[in-house]
Amino acid sequence: MTTPQPYGAPGAPAQTDKTNVLAIVGIILAFFVPLVGVILGFVARSQIKRTGEKGSGLALAAIIIGLALIVIGIITSVVLGIAAANSGVSTY
Repeated sequence: MTTPQPYGAPGAPAQTDKTNVLAIVGIILAFFVPLVGVILGFVARSQIKRTGEKGSGLALAAIIIGLALIVIGIITSVVLGIAAANSGVSTY
């Protein structure tokens, strides 16, 4: 008995209705732990290309949101550090 082959180009991954779990977890974690969200977004996109699962947009959103929050955090840290250095308050 042979297994039925999916329609499409030979060697192309079969399209499934399943959404990639790492893409879902990545978009959630992008708001709480941005670096982990970015990493999971990249891993999810790689898996989606290989398996044909849904969730490419979620993975891309996790990457974008995670990177944006990381940049905002760095800018905020620098601004607060400069403000603290210029406040004139001495700890001595």
